[in-house]
Amino acid sequence: MRHHFEALKKTGANHLSLSPLSFLRRAQSLHGPRTAVIYGDTQRSWSDTVARIQAVAGGLVGLGLQKGDTVSVLSPNIPELFELHFAVPLTGAVLNTLNTRLEPETIAYILDHADTKLVIVDRELVPLLTQAFDHLGRTLPVVEIADPAAAGETLGGPTYEALVSSDPLPLVLPDDEWDAIALNYTSGTSGRPKGVVYHHRGAYLMAMGTASAWQMPPYPVYLSVVPMFHCNGWGHPWLMAMLGGTVVFTRTPAAGLILEAIRTHGVTHFGAAPIVLQMLVEAESAAAPFDPAIRVMTAGAPPPPSILEKTRAMGFDVMQVYGLTETYGHISQCLWQEDWNDLTPAEQAELQAQQGIAFPMVEEVAVIDRTSGALVPRDGTTQGEIAIRGNTVMAGYYKDADATAAAFADGWFWSGDGAVVHDNAYIQIRDRLKDVIISGGENISSVEVEAVLYRHEAVQAAAVVAMPHAKWGEVPCAFVELRDGFTPTTEDLIAFCRAHLAGFKAPKAVIFDTLPKTSTGKIQKFQLRDRAKDLE
Repeated sequence: MRHHFEALKKTGANHLSLSPLSFLRRAQSLHGPRTAVIYGDTQRSWSDTVARIQAVAGGLVGLGLQKGDTVSVLSPNIPELFELHFAVPLTGAVLNTLNTRLEPETIAYILDHADTKLVIVDRELVPLLTQAFDHLGRTLPVVEIADPAAAGETLGGPTYEALVSSDPLPLVLPDDEWDAIALNYTSGTSGRPKGVVYHHRGAYLMAMGTASAWQMPPYPVYLSVVPMFHCNGWGHPWLMAMLGGTVVFTRTPAAGLILEAIRTHGVTHFGAAPIVLQMLVEAESAAAPFDPAIRVMTAGAPPPPSILEKTRAMGFDVMQVYGLTETYGHISQCLWQEDWNDLTPAEQAELQAQQGIAFPMVEEVAVIDRTSGALVPRDGTTQGEIAIRGNTVMAGYYKDADATAAAFADGWFWSGDGAVVHDNAYIQIRDRLKDVIISGGENISSVEVEAVLYRHEAVQAAAVVAMPHAKWGEVPCAFVELRDGFTPTTEDLIAFCRAHLAGFKAPKAVIFDTLPKTSTGKIQKFQLRDRAKDLE
């Protein structure tokens, strides 16, 4: 039997490509006179910002840019990089935001692997790009951002502001929402970074889902702290156009600049890694708390509960989220529950350290036993691997079919993160699977041990890895970076851990040293694991 429903077809009236470019029309019509960006003495309305975006897009086309071409950008968080999140996809090209903290050799690898046609560079970073070109063995066409707030060099290329005088491109949506909008490279803590392809549909849904999950009102004042080279700033640039937000830039994420911007401009929201929150806690410990509270989203690593407790006392309403480059950023959230209100600050912070429940635009965030294929029970102890599916999972890895197939095995994206599920359905990361320490048959979460170490007043940073042991197979070894002025002994820290953990979980060795970190501030545990192998 044929149903009449089948006669109804997709048409230009009822089915259009989803793309964050559509938010520009809304921004132009609804938010036009409102302030879009604040950077030093520069303030621009949404009308002016949209006009600049259209002109820059026209200028890029004038330089020969075509649909599907990659545009790599090497810039700190400034208005030009914000504009390029719209201007590049408006041309049909693909935005590749380069991590400004990478070494020249890796930048050269990305420029080559990404098939970059044009590089847009802030002049302060021209020396880094020049070194990358040396490694690459060739140069590429360059457009330079001449930011008066920073010194810099020039390669003699056209300036970004010259593009702003170009004939504007009309605001049109892509023909296909599956078209690539961005190419983001993983941090590459082991091996070469992989190119993660985002499509317009996912970027649109990430913005819509974030607005709901963060319960954001219209016209937020958003401080741009999350680097836009990291998952396109977690998709927040596109979100701001939808909500008519004001985006405040500081160029560098220094604690003093962040706190000054919050007070000067009435910041209501920002995102930041736990290491930035720790920096703010240390800079602001004696000041009165912010009122009303500042809404903060944190991600990048499980935040130590001690930091969450201190930021809450500062007037930061911190929500932890979890995600990966491959999922456009955050896809689960530790949403506050009313029954937490009566708990102590320390108990609340422990709960806030969970990774929580799926964002509304994500279909499933599950924890699965890879051996049996079954969901783990909600007992808070049985560990599995976090697996994700939904429309904000990457299209795949650029030019790497084998890695794409492995990541998408059995219809899930496999995160590589080990986690448990609590009885309230909230997930909590126990470790990257390779970071689990198995001692005498017992699984030890390095994250749990690190959280205890961070509670010690002397500890600036901590990382716990496996150390070989003749009897137990492996035991925890802690690498600790100390705060200035503190000189605890190994025995002091081991005793502190034993007072807060089961004895088998306490470190059996403590090494005091500066911890190796990636360009995004993540501790490079693989280096520490190599060192620990020789410590038996």
